[in-house]
Amino acid sequence: MPVPKLVLAYSGGLDTTTAIKWLSVEQGYEVVALNIDVGMSREQPVVESRGMAAGALKVRIIDAKEDFIRYFAFPALAAGAMYQDAYPLATALARPLMAKLLVDVAHEEGATAVAHGCTGKGNDQVRFDVGIQTLDPSLSIVAPTRENAMARDYQIEYLRQHGVDIPWAAKGPFSIDENIWGRSAEAGVLEDPWTEPPADAYEWTRDAEQAPSAPAYVEIDYQSGMPIRLNGEELGPVAIVERLNELGGIHGVGRIDHIEDRLVGIKSREIYEAPAGVILHTAHRSLEAMTLSKQQVKLKKAVAIEYSELIYNGLWFSAHHQDIAAYVASTQRHVTGTIRVKLHRGRATVVGRKAAQSLYDRGLATYDRGDTYDQSAAIGFINIWGLQTRTQVRTQLLADLPDALRIAMPQDHAEQGEK
Repeated sequence: MPVPKLVLAYSGGLDTTTAIKWLSVEQGYEVVALNIDVGMSREQPVVESRGMAAGALKVRIIDAKEDFIRYFAFPALAAGAMYQDAYPLATALARPLMAKLLVDVAHEEGATAVAHGCTGKGNDQVRFDVGIQTLDPSLSIVAPTRENAMARDYQIEYLRQHGVDIPWAAKGPFSIDENIWGRSAEAGVLEDPWTEPPADAYEWTRDAEQAPSAPAYVEIDYQSGMPIRLNGEELGPVAIVERLNELGGIHGVGRIDHIEDRLVGIKSREIYEAPAGVILHTAHRSLEAMTLSKQQVKLKKAVAIEYSELIYNGLWFSAHHQDIAAYVASTQRHVTGTIRVKLHRGRATVVGRKAAQSLYDRGLATYDRGDTYDQSAAIGFINIWGLQTRTQVRTQLLADLPDALRIAMPQDHAEQGEK
């Protein structure tokens, strides 16, 4: 009988390195270790050597940073997707890309199964499993960490028993996940929501008190909702994010301390760092305020909530996502312009904005010379605008005077009036 082949999403860390050996020895698979580089991985320099040492048939490395930002992070930016108004969805956005590449490589390698290193307590298991099952339900899914829950010291000993002796660094105080769009930290002292995050919970950003006293200014050009230039220099998506991560981090921008509702029903305390994400979202909202109508802005806020939850909940590969993405793309047709952002002591503040197709008309807005607004038209507008209210009050509310008073006044005042 031929040996079955499996493709493992491989980070180079202890969990997935142990998984290579466990899948080979205990499950009888030939393991193709697939490393998907979405940026910022500390294990990247040792991924191939560790994977082969652990017994992988081969280690494949895919540089996915460009696709990740261009096709996942930036569309979410255009949608305004921030989960629960706080989280820029860095980890959540990477998972559907990883699921797709796992399936693609499984097809290329003739594998019958795929595997990942997710636990049974988090959101990522849902994102991987749902994505994989949607793209190819014929593939079996194995999750060694979820199935075995090996302690760290046991994993190290298990590897040694099977001839894999790797000098693992001491485990840090937090559970970390990071890619080019953002970094998350949880566990340890962070599990107490009353405790202020210690300094070592952050790595990308300076404390605002230690940031430079002089602000930095950056001009961001958007075209149809997508960032294309910084300070007049045309750059690719990855370069834009890398530069803003560095600049924002220096000025302490992008720290997020958030109590989050996980898909699996748990509230968790998460510390995020996303300098580029915070800066780009801030600038994008300001440009939309200039180029979208009042009705578009209102509806798009609701769509942003739905879109962020869809991403967070692992439903990227759905018709619902296609429909929302089509609406978002339509709203971005005229979201083209330049936003100037001031970075100072932990804050990103929009201080300048311009757009060729802006709906802001200075002639209508000004109180100085050049005012083109016809103020005499206001009287007729107010008369028509208030017609429905006047009609309802006259025919319904005034028939019961105490009710009318309760509508018109705060409750305590209404009670005093009735006395």
